[in-house]
Amino acid sequence: MSRDHTAPARMGNTPADYARFGIEPGAIKPHEDGLRTDGGPGSYEWWYFDAHLDDGAKLVVVFFTKEFTAIDRPLAPMIRIDLTLPDGTTVEKLAEFDAEVFSASTDTCDVRIGANVFAGDLHTYTIRAKAEDVEVDVTLTGQVPAWRPESGHWLFGDEGEQIFAWLPSVPEGRVEATYSIGGRSSTTTGVGYHDHNWGNTLMLKLMHHWYWARGSAGPYSVIASYITAEKQYGYATLPVFMLARDGKFIADDKTKVTFEELGPYTDTETGKPVANVTRYTYTDGDERYVVTYTRHSDLSTVKFVDGLKGPKKAAAKIAGFDGAYLRFVGEVRIEHYEGHNLIESHVDDALWELMYFGKARP
Repeated sequence: MSRDHTAPARMGNTPADYARFGIEPGAIKPHEDGLRTDGGPGSYEWWYFDAHLDDGAKLVVVFFTKEFTAIDRPLAPMIRIDLTLPDGTTVEKLAEFDAEVFSASTDTCDVRIGANVFAGDLHTYTIRAKAEDVEVDVTLTGQVPAWRPESGHWLFGDEGEQIFAWLPSVPEGRVEATYSIGGRSSTTTGVGYHDHNWGNTLMLKLMHHWYWARGSAGPYSVIASYITAEKQYGYATLPVFMLARDGKFIADDKTKVTFEELGPYTDTETGKPVANVTRYTYTDGDERYVVTYTRHSDLSTVKFVDGLKGPKKAAAKIAGFDGAYLRFVGEVRIEHYEGHNLIESHVDDALWELMYFGKARP
């Protein structure tokens, strides 16, 4: 590839793309939430869950085939549990396992890592996980159907040979959860979300950064993301937007979305530029939906190099790798306009993230 060549980056949406991945437009099947890679070198995959709980706690559980920054490794399963207690105390645990204790179905979501389980059928899920003294037992029941943006596969390179894939299996669902720390247990309900990611290329080679958010307010549920590809793909922008009302999809055409970053600042922990406010505007003729995320505080700030050890950490520092992940807590406001008239407005709590692989751009 010549230095001045800009490779394409696009969402797979042609008949050939759907045939390539064995899926159908607008028809999501249980096998799409099953194992989509072989778990071996040259791949990564994870199943993600998060929830706002009614007692004020916030919970994130992720089952990985391996660390997604080390895709050349063989299968090396991990489980991550992030639990923020009602008093604001945050506990983050990462448990690593031998490959022999990992199994996953290719027909449906049924992932087992030792005694830990992440299993479901695109509607009802059971998630049981333990890392050190933190243990969770969750039932997630979908209130919005599984959805994906077109094929759910972003394709990078002249032949689309490099893949990043994403399936929001439960865009919003009801949660029943029991969590415990050191044997002290709490049982509560809440609102949750589950998605599934996989690919065959280091994400940091494909994507410069992304904002990703979900949320609900009033009768509305939303998933929104704005991905910026790496330099070799011309910093192409790849928007994602889904809005549902009362569990039915009403807006998901990415060509009708504009994105704004407002109130910029530089995060002191990671050195990354961050927007205090991110806004997605969906315009369809005279009708307009405006979804605004306003940051109140940081739930997590992680520099990826801090998670590396020994020679890998030294090599990453020498190479100047400074990727970071930031998770925010704040509010989402969903407004519905007809012409200049505001028809309705709803506000609620929300979580969202900024994944920043690349160097901060001037």
